[in-house]
Amino acid sequence: MSQASYIPSFATMRQARLAEFAEFAYAQYGGPILTHRAQQDWRALWQWSCDERGAFWSAVMDYSGVVASRGSAPPLVESGHMLDAVWFADTRLNYAENCLRAVHQGTALIAVTETGARRELSFADLREQVRRFAGALRDAGVTQNDVVGAILPNGIEAVIALLAAATIGATFTSCSPDFGLAGLLDRFGQSQPKVLWVADGYHYNGKTIALLPTIEQLITQLPSVTQVWVVPQLNPAQPPALGFAKARALHEVRSSRPLEFTRVAFNHPLYILYSSGTTGVPKCIVHGTGGVLLQHLKEHRLHCDLRPGERLFYFTTLGWMMWNWLVSGLASGATLVLYDGSPFYPGPETLWNLVANEAVTIFGTSPKYLSALEKAPYSPKQWHRLDSLRLILSTGSPIAAEQYTYVAQHIGHLPLASISGGTDIVSCFALGNPWRAIYPGEIPSLGLGMAVDVVDEAGQSLIGQQGELVCRKAFPSMPVGFLNDPDRSRYRAAYFERFDNLWHHGDYAILSKHQTLQILGRSDAVLNPGGVRIGTAEIYRQVERLSEISESVAVGQQWQDDVRVVLFVRLQAGVVLDDALKQKIKQIIRDNTTPRHVPAVIAAVADIPRTRSGKISEIAVREVIHNRPVKNTEALANPDALAHFADRPELSQG
Repeated sequence: MSQASYIPSFATMRQARLAEFAEFAYAQYGGPILTHRAQQDWRALWQWSCDERGAFWSAVMDYSGVVASRGSAPPLVESGHMLDAVWFADTRLNYAENCLRAVHQGTALIAVTETGARRELSFADLREQVRRFAGALRDAGVTQNDVVGAILPNGIEAVIALLAAATIGATFTSCSPDFGLAGLLDRFGQSQPKVLWVADGYHYNGKTIALLPTIEQLITQLPSVTQVWVVPQLNPAQPPALGFAKARALHEVRSSRPLEFTRVAFNHPLYILYSSGTTGVPKCIVHGTGGVLLQHLKEHRLHCDLRPGERLFYFTTLGWMMWNWLVSGLASGATLVLYDGSPFYPGPETLWNLVANEAVTIFGTSPKYLSALEKAPYSPKQWHRLDSLRLILSTGSPIAAEQYTYVAQHIGHLPLASISGGTDIVSCFALGNPWRAIYPGEIPSLGLGMAVDVVDEAGQSLIGQQGELVCRKAFPSMPVGFLNDPDRSRYRAAYFERFDNLWHHGDYAILSKHQTLQILGRSDAVLNPGGVRIGTAEIYRQVERLSEISESVAVGQQWQDDVRVVLFVRLQAGVVLDDALKQKIKQIIRDNTTPRHVPAVIAAVADIPRTRSGKISEIAVREVIHNRPVKNTEALANPDALAHFADRPELSQG
C-alpha cells in the first residue's frame, strides 16, 4: 500500500463534524463511545450505522436539524427483502424548505459562465425567486402528481426550477441542453413534464448554440407540456423571440402567492433521473424526497465536513446526478458555485480562476479532467492563490494513483477523495471522511449506513480480491422505483437479479481489510481473456501514465474461441503509434499488472465515445468492433467517435 497522501491529525479528528455527530449519536441513540483513535472509532461508527440503521438515520435527521413533521412510526420496518423496507412511514417533509432554511442570509448561489458573465444570489433573494415560481407553477395547475422538467445550463435558474417544483411537492426532472431531439424525447417522452423550463441557447468551448428550434420540435411531440418558460441565455438583457405556442419568456412569469412549502411523505418522488441509455432507452429512476435529503446531508456534513458559508463546487451539468448532489449543499448552508461551459475554454486556467476568485472550499472534478491538466501541462498553484481550497473530490471513473502525486505537487498537499456511487442511488457507496488516511488509488472509506461488500459469484465476501460490489442491507436512497414498472420487475432485474436480496451495483472492485475500496471498472465491461476477469481501470491506470497517451479504451474481442484484449489509444498531438510506442505500452502494463492484461492488439483512434456525463462507453466500442448496432447513440456526447472503431483491419489479424 502506498504512503498516505493525507493523514488527519488528532486535532482534525476532534474538530470535524463527524466527531460532533458521533458524540451526539452516542448520547441520543446509543452509538459507540469515541476512543479518539481514528481507525478504531471509524470502524465502530460504521459498523453501528449498518447494524442499527434506524437509529443511525434518525440521528442524521436530528443532528442535521431536518425540518419535518415526525410521527410515532419506527424509522425502519423490514419484512424480508431489501425492496420491501419502509423508512420513516409517517414523517412528512419538504426538500426545498430544508434547502432554504439557512441560518445566515449570505450568498446562496454564484453562477459563472465561460463567457465571463457572473451572477450572485443571496439566500433571501433565492427564497423570493422560489416563492415567485412556485406560485406560478400552482397558477399553471401543477400539483403533487405532476412533473416539472428543465433543459437548462448549470446556473441560477436551474436551481430555482428544482426548488420551486419541490416547494409544491411536484417531481423535477432535467437534461443538459446539449441533448439532441431524440435524446430529449427518450427521456421526457417517458416522464411527461407539465411545465418545461428551457434555455434559448448556451455557450460551449467558444461556440454559441441556439436551442429554441429543437424545443419547438420537442413540444409538438410532448402533449403533456402546457407551458414552456424560456430563460434568456444568449442575450440575457433581451427577451428571446418566441414563435411557438405555449412559450412564455421567464420575465413574464409572475405570481403573488406566498411561499408555502407542501410537506410530502418521506418516499414522495422528488426527482426523476435517467440511466445513461447506452444499451437502450434510458430507465427513468424515481428518487424519494427523504432518502435523498438524508443521504446528501450525511455525505456533505459528515464525509466532506461541509459547513455553513463554505463554497461548494462540482463541475457538472443537469444531465448528471452530481448536479442534484451539488444543489443539496444548500441544506447545509453552503454557497454553491455554479459553472457553465467548457472547463478548458479559453484555457486550462478557467476553473482555477473560479476557485481563486470565488474562494472555493471544496472542488469537485473527474480523473479525466485531472489527467488533461497534467498533460497540458498546467500547474494551478503556480498561477493562482488557492488558500481557500481544503478538499478535492473526484468521480466519474476510477482515479489513478499517480494523479494524487500530480495534485500534491501542482495543486496542493490537501486531501483528494475519490467517491463512487451513481445515478441509481443519487449518492455514494464509498467516499472520504476526515478521520481516514487517503491512500493513492483507493477510496478512503465506505459510506456510513451503507453495508457495502465485495463478493464472489456465489455472493460470499471477498477481502483483497476482485469481485462484485454489492450492498447487503436497505438504505433510504434506494430508488422509489422506475416509471412504467408497476410490478417492479424492471427494478428487480436491474439490481437484484444477480444475487438474491443483495443490491448488485454493477461495479467490479476490491475491498481491503482496512475497508478502502478500489473500483476496477463496470462489471459489464470486464475483460475475460482465458477465463480471467480483468477490470478495464487496471489497464487505463498504466497506459495513461504515458505522456504520449491522451486517453484509452480497452474491450474484449471474440477471437478463436476465446476473448482477447484490444486497446485503442487517443494520442497526444504529433505522436505516432509506431512499434516502439506499442512495445512501451505493453511493457508498462506487463510490469505493473500481469501478462493477461497485456493487449493483443493496440490501435490508434482520433476520439473515444463517452456518455454525456463523461464516462467512457466500453460497451458501445465493443458492439461496433463486433459489427453489432449500438442501441442508443443519443446517449453519447460524441456519437461520431464510433466511426473510428468500425472495420478496423487490425481486428482481423492474428
